Amino acid sequence: MSESALLSHGNDFGSGRMGGVGEENGGFRGHQQPKWFTPRRVLVLFCCINLLNYLDRGTIASNGVNGVPGDAGCKKDETCFHGSGIQGEFGLTYFQDGILSSAFMVGLLAASPVFAHLSKTLNPFRLIGVGLSVWVFATAGCGFSVGFWSITTFRMLVGVGEASFVSLAAPFILDVAPPSQSSSWMSIFYMFIPVGVAMGYVYGGVVGGALGWRAAFWIESLLMLPFAVFGFVSDRIYLKGSLDKLQAIPQSDVEVADVPTADEVDSGVHEPLGGDGVNNKASALLPGGLLSDIKELAMSKVYTTNVLGYIVYNFVLGAYSYWGPKAGQAIFNMGNADEVFGGVTILAGIVGTYCGGRFLDYIGSSLRNSFKLLGVATAVGATGCFIAFMSQSLVAFIILLAVGEFFLFATQGPVNFVSLRSVNPNLQALAMAMSTVCIHIFGDVPSAPLVGLFQVLLILTVNEKALPGPTTASRMKYF
Repeated sequence: MSESALLSHGNDFGSGRMGGVGEENGGFRGHQQPKWFTPRRVLVLFCCINLLNYLDRGTIASNGVNGVPGDAGCKKDETCFHGSGIQGEFGLTYFQDGILSSAFMVGLLAASPVFAHLSKTLNPFRLIGVGLSVWVFATAGCGFSVGFWSITTFRMLVGVGEASFVSLAAPFILDVAPPSQSSSWMSIFYMFIPVGVAMGYVYGGVVGGALGWRAAFWIESLLMLPFAVFGFVSDRIYLKGSLDKLQAIPQSDVEVADVPTADEVDSGVHEPLGGDGVNNKASALLPGGLLSDIKELAMSKVYTTNVLGYIVYNFVLGAYSYWGPKAGQAIFNMGNADEVFGGVTILAGIVGTYCGGRFLDYIGSSLRNSFKLLGVATAVGATGCFIAFMSQSLVAFIILLAVGEFFLFATQGPVNFVSLRSVNPNLQALAMAMSTVCIHIFGDVPSAPLVGLFQVLLILTVNEKALPGPTTASRMKYF
């Protein structure tokens, strides 16, 4: 099939007529789609799940839930300051607090490639349901934790729960999105990352202050429960695939036996999601198959260049997102740091992420244009955030932070668009999984605890009394 024919086929399938293709016979190529299924409903469903995932990220970092440490050596029966939130109740150090913020990454990084590889032979919606069920259990467990190690363990399980979703959602969305709006749809999905984190700051501050930090986790768990159940009860979904071959998602593991032969695939009959002509379930699950796929990703210069840049981006953004509210509270004596950072991030995240995707669609969503947009937006955004934390005025700080975050979040849609479009369609889920692994294990996972450790070292070495004032001391510690 020619390139123009592929684009024409994609436009027919993704322009809102996806559910209507073959409607005269009640389904898609003789197969009935679920009654709930339309491309926009898939987008809305995944956006809601993404919102809750990142609401949890903001919640654990909020002052209302994370809290502040008590006075050194303060005992329970003494009248000294005992701290608040998780830090106060469990007596965490700055380094332990940084570890807590990154603990969920352990489960996420370990499970993401596994879920992505399993999606070649198992129903991805079922895999998402399994992952979200683990998430529900783990967030509820955070509320019942009794100390540093128990809550750290539950945070690791939260990462396992997220793994299936972060690997499989983006390929779903790219599959159903209208080709002329593919970057915009990706940006809408990733727009809920900053929105979720920002809402988590506000949610954690309000719920943690009113009901206690444990209640914040329990409510999260209840909110995600319906989505976990839906992942198990949803009927089979048929997708168009990213090339001329059509793809079908098995309803259950036992239906893998119905996968067509290679001749049937060539004649237009659909293959499993992520199918590459491999019809043997056992061979698809062999570790060697996974390693071979990872090697193929590593050989892609466009993909690896994109991921390397994304690693640096996430290292800086991870430190900003976790320590930003604390820095604002210390530097400017902001009693409402959670609300201020939450509001700025919500506004900049929504507008910036959406505008980034729309602008890429406007100039043409090619890999070359994507890299140009990523380079300019990252440079401008980093400069704005750097100047913001060096400013003397609270108003200037908020304005510069908003401008910086606008450009930083404008990269969310394009950077993931590149990760998906630069690899073969059957590797898209694994590409998202390995991108997630790399940007976290080398990016925002070490950044939060390293900044916390850096603060401890500065507190021990900097004599604040010798500095011009407490504001300057606070700047040095958090800078």
